Amino acid sequence: MEAKGLRQLLFQLLLAAFSVFSSSDYGNAGLTSTFIRSEWPSLDIPLDHEAFAIPEGYNTPQQVHITQGDYDGKAVIISWVTADEPGPSKVQYGTSNKRYEFSAVGSVTNYTFYSYKSGFIHHCLVDGLEYDTDYYYKIESGATAREFWFRTPPKIDPDVSYKFGIIGDLGQTFNSLSTIEHYMQSKAQAVLFLGDLSYADRYQYNDVGIRWDTWGRFVEKVTAYQPWIWTAGNHEIEYMPYMGESVPFKSFLQRYPTPHLACKSSNPLWYAIRRASAHIIVLSSYSSFVKYTPQWLWLRDELKRVDREKTPWLIILMHVPMYNSNEAHFMEGESMRAAFERWFVRHKVDLIFSGHVHAYERSYRISNIHYNITSGERYPVPDKSAPVYITVGDGGNQEGLAGRFRDPQPEYSAFREASYGHSTLDIKNRTHAIYHWNRNDDGKNVPTDSVIIKNQYW
Repeated sequence: MEAKGLRQLLFQLLLAAFSVFSSSDYGNAGLTSTFIRSEWPSLDIPLDHEAFAIPEGYNTPQQVHITQGDYDGKAVIISWVTADEPGPSKVQYGTSNKRYEFSAVGSVTNYTFYSYKSGFIHHCLVDGLEYDTDYYYKIESGATAREFWFRTPPKIDPDVSYKFGIIGDLGQTFNSLSTIEHYMQSKAQAVLFLGDLSYADRYQYNDVGIRWDTWGRFVEKVTAYQPWIWTAGNHEIEYMPYMGESVPFKSFLQRYPTPHLACKSSNPLWYAIRRASAHIIVLSSYSSFVKYTPQWLWLRDELKRVDREKTPWLIILMHVPMYNSNEAHFMEGESMRAAFERWFVRHKVDLIFSGHVHAYERSYRISNIHYNITSGERYPVPDKSAPVYITVGDGGNQEGLAGRFRDPQPEYSAFREASYGHSTLDIKNRTHAIYHWNRNDDGKNVPTDSVIIKNQYW
């Protein structure tokens, strides 16, 4: 038997064995874990901590991060900040370490928030890349330069494997640091980030901008090397009229670009990408989404563009969960559920990831689309065409854990626990993926909830 055939056989045997103990289908009794633990107090790391260290040298590029720069994964947007002067907004790159055959020039901007004045924020689109290739890049500013690398995704194909990390509500506490360190052991290739980045809005006046800068340096050891797919949360709104700041998402939109134009979106807060065998749609819980609004119209059209023959895995990201049995933020996602759930069932969405609630919860496949105010079933029911809903709002921010789940546990809820952690989605082929939620516990990466996800289309 050829090596490839043997690997496929072994994988099928693994799936069969694993499926005996885990399933995303409705029917098994739900579990509420009694494990509730805060490894460290929910306090932000002090400003002078090494996790926020400023790179040495005058005007040295810092807060480096990348995200996908197009619809199909052959481009990245590289962003960074120079603190003292603009410097060149140029990226040199190539496929060999320290041999930079190509270059791209981007743009530079800055902004004020109250009396805080940001550094010079650079965004550079690097496109025309080859799939499944290591790229090395260098950012220079005067006499200083910094070098990084990333790997492009494989060519879009229904059977290509790819591993995503899922993180939400991260913040910048020691618990956040634990989550980042555990995630870095996962061997995931890109992060689906579910909103609430820095929690800078927990501060006032100039400290808001300062805490955006510390967060950018805090996550750079990951974000400079692999793309993070951004979702905006409530802590990105920063509506602070008492400080003269009333433009929503001002800091976020200045610092964290998205490839919205590539998917015909009119707003960077909602967009879509295709990566490997997945079609990923990002929605904005805090932008208008009722009928005929721009986000509603765009989502209707984007769902029609999905080709499950090419990208069989259909994944949606949003900040506020549509199904949540925690007392925290209970039913806040009900309006978006009423607007979009029928579409998600009709199009057989595989997974919907959310944050917002500072705990973890996974549902069975259920829907509540049969009630029309005057008649019909009024409660969630098993539905094989429905998504699995997963809340991963447990990154570690300073607001702490949401430890009060509603009792009794609803029948649609498969597993829930109030602990810090992150998730991974390891797509194996067009039919199966292995999902893990990993609790941060005693300095170890503990896979606490594991399940085989069967593709809805195939």
